[in-house]
Amino acid sequence: MKLPVHRWFRYSAGFSAEWVNSEILKYQEETGNKAIVLEPFTGSGTTNISADSLKVKSYGFEGHPFIARIAKAKQLWDTSILDFDEAGKATLNYAMSIKSDTKIDRYKNDNLLGKCYSLESFEKLDRLKRAYEKLSTTEPVWELIRLNITSILRACSHVGTAQWQYVLPNKSKSKVLDPFEAFSGKLELMKSDMLHAVSSGWESCSKIEHQDVRRPFLTEKCNLLISSPPYPNNYDYADATRLEMMFWGEINGWGDLKEVVRPSLMRSCSQHSAADKIDLDEYISNPLLSPIKDEIADVTKQLDVIRHTKGGKKTYHTMIAAYFLDLAQTWVNLRNNMDKGSKICFVIGDSAPYGIHVPAERWLGDLALAAGFSEYSFEKLRDRNVKWKNRTHTVPLHEGRLWIKG
Repeated sequence: MKLPVHRWFRYSAGFSAEWVNSEILKYQEETGNKAIVLEPFTGSGTTNISADSLKVKSYGFEGHPFIARIAKAKQLWDTSILDFDEAGKATLNYAMSIKSDTKIDRYKNDNLLGKCYSLESFEKLDRLKRAYEKLSTTEPVWELIRLNITSILRACSHVGTAQWQYVLPNKSKSKVLDPFEAFSGKLELMKSDMLHAVSSGWESCSKIEHQDVRRPFLTEKCNLLISSPPYPNNYDYADATRLEMMFWGEINGWGDLKEVVRPSLMRSCSQHSAADKIDLDEYISNPLLSPIKDEIADVTKQLDVIRHTKGGKKTYHTMIAAYFLDLAQTWVNLRNNMDKGSKICFVIGDSAPYGIHVPAERWLGDLALAAGFSEYSFEKLRDRNVKWKNRTHTVPLHEGRLWIKG
């Protein structure tokens, strides 16, 4: 989050851009081939921006429509700095010149926005949005202006924002930025990063699309894949940008996520699997899960039993079934887009919902082999579930790199 361009927007569960750079260079040195990189869970574009910095072609796909738009905007780092500066100053000047919306008090009735901002802060953010909507055209520079406004929303809120993007309305933070000052400051930072990228010889040779990778897709044959899929740990990626999407009017509340975001996301949280009303036996019997059928059947049955002893009765059993079926289908689609001698790295962690262990890296490796890849290994990086005093179970968990050979 300190590197140029990467730091334009903070998104959950990222990994080191410097590590991505090192893996691309290592692959090219070891094979003598120019890397062509595929990133099926691109998030806000870390892998693709790293590839640009090394003049390496890459393809990125992201299922979350809002995040995919952000990733595509970050790829506009090669836009004219002068045009960006002019658009930014025009937006700020227009926002400062217009009066507040007389109906601005309506936001106070909102369940989330009303809790997150003082009236003064929200008025200024609303004026920035109205200025953008008044002045914007189809020119790419305006996507950068929209990204600027989006990226300052949390810094201008007085409530707590957790590391993993959730909003905590009952907590407050000491440092809150003025929206106009935050916009101006971000404008200067983005200009500086764009200058750095151009002067460092970056090349814009990446293509990012909003795409559900469980569905068939085609690129040219790629030989290196660096990614981190959602973990099967009940983190709700659909909910992670609810604040930003509500601000832009893309949703009116949490319930809208079901139609606007969830259909193209991996089912890695119980809210999603519950909404889909999954038939567990049907999923377990799907031929794509045959390599792990006995184990996943046992785990999901245990979860189905134990959930009825818990207050929340969370549908972890159907979440696990849906998650691994989603990844099994993804492996099939990835096999069609990866060259025979390809190298794949998934940064992944296991999980233990309700204390029942789910060996994610081994199951994903077995599913990759069934899809036609040749071998896999796992490189453990760290232990998980050891810091938090309020953890709900004591099952040892870990995180690491799942290496697949093609």
